[in-house]
Parts: sequence; structure tokens; C-alpha cells
Amino acid sequence: MGFIFSKSINENLKNQQEFMLMNSRLQLERQLLMHNQMRERQMAMQIAWTRELLKYFGTFFGLTAAGLTVGAIKNKKPQLFLPIVPLSFILAYQYDMGYGSLLKRMKGEAENILDTECIMLEMPKGPLTFEGLEKARRAQSRFFIEK
Repeated sequence: MGFIFSKSINENLKNQQEFMLMNSRLQLERQLLMHNQMRERQMAMQIAWTRELLKYFGTFFGLTAAGLTVGAIKNKKPQLFLPIVPLSFILAYQYDMGYGSLLKRMKGEAENILDTECIMLEMPKGPLTFEGLEKARRAQSRFFIEK
């Protein structure tokens, strides 16, 4: 009788452990999906913001270039063309960020860094540990208690 009861408890425990493992795996998968969707939405907002900024900056650049061109021709001062050079670099960067391949190139370079230069990504004093966090937490709580 005790053997059958013990066997039933062991089987119940094993089923419960499998359920908990499956449940934690499902929870982790959901968290990963949620995190990735949040990242994608943030990137989409960043690209949309860049495209919107490009509209305003493009208008500013066009008006400035026209004004400087008219001023340079009217006053016969070619140095008035000089501000167009740095402004055109900024406009090109904004266009590349919003509509070009800048993000693809950045992603490629990031993958290259992860593959070949991972030493540059290491945290100072190594990765965070539970013990290190607990030590800092205890020190902080002592600091607040003393005040």
C-alpha cells in the first residue's frame, strides 16, 4: 500500500515538474517575443522621427541654399556658398538614416563587432553577479539607515 502511494506521489511530482518547466519555457518565450516587439516598435519610431526631421531640415536646407545662392550672386561673394557644404552633409546623413541603407550598414558592423571584437563588449569588473548586487544593496541600505 505504501509503495503504491509513494509511486503515485513520485509520478505526481514528476508531472508537476514537467508542467512547471513547460510553463516557465512558455513564459520566457513570451518575454522574448514581447521584448523583440518593443525593440522593433522603438526602432520604427526612431526611423519615423528621422523621416519627419528630414522633411523639416530638407525645407530649411532648400530655403537656405536658395537664399545663399541669391546672396552670393547678387553680392558677388562666393564665400556665401560655404555653409551649404556642412548642411549638405547633414541632409545626406538624415536621408541615409530615414530612407537609405545606414541602418543595414550599422547592423552589419554591429554583427562584425559581436563576431570579431567581442572583447570590447566586456563590462568593466566583469559581468554582474548576484553576490555583487547583494553587496551593493546591503551597503546602500546601511547608508540610508545611518542617515
